[in-house]
Amino acid sequence: MISLNFDIQSFLKQQWQKQPIVIRNAIKDFEDPITADELAGLACEEVISSRVVVTTDDDWQIIQGPFEDYEQFGSEKWQLLVQAVNHWYPEIEPLVDAFRFIPDWRFDDVMVSFATPNGGVGPHIDNYDVFILQGEGQRAWKVGDKGNHQQRNGDKNTPLVEDFDPIIEVTLNKGDILYIPPGFPHCGQTLTNAMSYSLGFRAPSQQELISEVADFLIDNNSGHQRFTSDQETCVAGNVVEAHQKKLMSLLSELCSKPDAYQPILGQLLSRNRFDLDVCPDEHIDTEALKDAIEAGALIQRIGGLKVLRLENDGEKRLFIDGESYALSTLDEAALGYLSENLTYDNEWLRFNIANEDLQSFFVDILKMGYVYLTE
Repeated sequence: MISLNFDIQSFLKQQWQKQPIVIRNAIKDFEDPITADELAGLACEEVISSRVVVTTDDDWQIIQGPFEDYEQFGSEKWQLLVQAVNHWYPEIEPLVDAFRFIPDWRFDDVMVSFATPNGGVGPHIDNYDVFILQGEGQRAWKVGDKGNHQQRNGDKNTPLVEDFDPIIEVTLNKGDILYIPPGFPHCGQTLTNAMSYSLGFRAPSQQELISEVADFLIDNNSGHQRFTSDQETCVAGNVVEAHQKKLMSLLSELCSKPDAYQPILGQLLSRNRFDLDVCPDEHIDTEALKDAIEAGALIQRIGGLKVLRLENDGEKRLFIDGESYALSTLDEAALGYLSENLTYDNEWLRFNIANEDLQSFFVDILKMGYVYLTE
């Protein structure tokens, strides 16, 4: 278990999505849950997103993984970054659990990096909240204020920005955390060989929401209501303002009805951006499930899986990785237990497994590989 050594409520009130902050010794006696060699091993896998950033004179070269050899990069001025390590390496999960004071739907992934001296990724701006936890080694960080920051060298395709005046300039040691909200430019430079853990929290953009609405309407053959009007103008080439507003009200009306937007939000917010390490159980059935529970089995979620419910949902259901699972005979307490817990203990399973909806639910997600039976 990992405990955070700061006042969570004060942080949420004063810093969350407002101001960057350095939290010294945020995790006491922190020890890296993964080694540099183990991280390099993950970056060998095709299915895992990884990259190396090489620092050159006033520039940063990005090389996409997978990687089999790092000797080409030398002993300094490069950094390995591996996304969604929490999906593939169970020892990262306690770190994720410590940050569940922020709702799961916001959580993106844990990116882990190994950097050599003078390695970094250059000054850039993220569109998500990030907690940067320092492991072994030291890294120097600069954070600037929000503002009209120009893309580096006028390149509209680069994520990098021009140098900025820092409002925070700090060296992180093991267990320190640097929190950066969206929109604040920042850059880090490694002082010694170092491990870092970036916990990202992301919310959907307008573009993503509109795209999800469109996909849902097409997939479900819905949203067929059309514009109607009780009067027309006599100007052929003009779209009057009243018609403009009424056309757009078709969207606002759709998005104001919970029975219309709740399944859309549930699917969008439960979906993972990165691949999950699924473990399908193709042979499981109801009897095998009940036998395993009777023998003392627990049910464990895989790393990174989101199990969400919507407050005041019009239906009793859960959303998992973009899909809806109906559980019409379960009460709110049971739905809450399933969405809040990463492990479903044997006592709870024994007490509730007689419910046929629950049996079907567990068989379905065991077959999908989202959970697995363990002792």
